[in-house]
Amino acid sequence: MTGIDVLVSEVGPRDGLQSIDSIMSLDAKKAWIAAEAAAGVREIEVGSFVPAHILPQLADTAEVVAYARTIPGLTVAVLVPNLKGAEAAIAAGAHKITLPVSVSETHSLKNVRRTHAQMLEATRAIAELVRAQPADQRPHFEAGLSTAFGCTIEGAIPEAQVARLGEQLMAAGADEVGLSDTSGYADPAAVKRLISTVRSAVGDAALTGLHLHNTRGLGLANALAGLDLGITTLDASLGGLGGCPFAPGASGNIVTEDLVFMLEAMGLKTGVDLDKLLAVRRIVQAALPGEDMYGFTPDAGLPLGFRRSTQTDRTAGSEAG
Repeated sequence: MTGIDVLVSEVGPRDGLQSIDSIMSLDAKKAWIAAEAAAGVREIEVGSFVPAHILPQLADTAEVVAYARTIPGLTVAVLVPNLKGAEAAIAAGAHKITLPVSVSETHSLKNVRRTHAQMLEATRAIAELVRAQPADQRPHFEAGLSTAFGCTIEGAIPEAQVARLGEQLMAAGADEVGLSDTSGYADPAAVKRLISTVRSAVGDAALTGLHLHNTRGLGLANALAGLDLGITTLDASLGGLGGCPFAPGASGNIVTEDLVFMLEAMGLKTGVDLDKLLAVRRIVQAALPGEDMYGFTPDAGLPLGFRRSTQTDRTAGSEAG
């Protein structure tokens, strides 16, 4: 990641929009993505290739991918639930695909109706599909370890179980694994322990990213714990969009604006222009009237004399081809 210290990956157009009833128009999604990219955000998860009858909010993902690919230097990421979704993502031209694999098998059965054995088979099939693409057109393939810190059905998840599944996913052909605090169970100590445990199984280079939720107010603290152990990619959602389905009234993903402010205040380079990022909220609020948006930085504003990052070259360090 030349020119930046931490990659802030925006997931609002996927994780945020799938969690609310409102359906954002295609034009509004394009405006949102373009504005965030112009603010310096280098990676955006623009949607999910899930059947439209399940997530009508994301039915236009192929069109969104096609548009996002026209933005120079932007890594276009998507979520896929299975091989069919991966085929659609590759056909659309996504640069990065993430397959969520719940460490809680009970959650996996309820969420995608697949056992761990079936998800590992899907991982092998997707990896084979990726390898079959021309070398310069292969998307980066991440297996996301969902419910890694705890599950609303099973409760606590043994760390050894997370590490074992991560090792199996890497052996099945994933390029990397990511840790996801799907239910907002993580705390800073748990984040450090789990990163260390999983890396002992898959290697440091195979675990660089965290997907954290702010359900119980520990999102930024957990992100900081990850940074202490060398995590370099953090997912976040503009305005914490979407809320949290596991805790009514609580915010969902880490707020992008607050995360960028924290990182920049610490002297870490994100390549994101905070003033431009804060202005993106107006686009989203206009497109989704009545939807709650969170964030302390947008409400309080930037401190007097705040030193903004000089790293504004969004094309530096991008994975996009």
